Amino acid sequence: MKEKSGTAAAAANTRNTGPGRLLIAVYAIFAISASARAAYQILTKFSEAPLAYLLSAFAALVYVVATVSLAKSGRTWFKVSLAAVLVELVGVLVVGALSIFDAVQFPHETVWSMFGRGYGFVPLVLPILGLAWLYRRRPRGAVPAAG
Repeated sequence: MKEKSGTAAAAANTRNTGPGRLLIAVYAIFAISASARAAYQILTKFSEAPLAYLLSAFAALVYVVATVSLAKSGRTWFKVSLAAVLVELVGVLVVGALSIFDAVQFPHETVWSMFGRGYGFVPLVLPILGLAWLYRRRPRGAVPAAG
């Protein structure tokens, strides 16, 4: 089945307009910074905290997927966005908790350590905002309406 084209597609997809552009920009900043941080950590000191640095790389990948999928239109990209943001939320909650309760495995911080403390807790708030935005801008029939 083909996606809508032209102005119909623009009207149908409002995820990447208005406040959605700011959300995409924040995701892009996190994609770039998390990718750079993970690359540096893996290339220079991987043996010091392999689990933490691999999780940093995974977080970077999630941010890249979220950025791209939020910027694209269509049901498929909506579903990819939803999956990426849900994985991000679970990741920041799990890694945040593990970094507190199993500090031995996290001798160095990752993007999601301590629930994103090193990034002003934005990694904790961002997926919540992302899910709220996706819910408000969901395609018709993609998610049942409450009520």
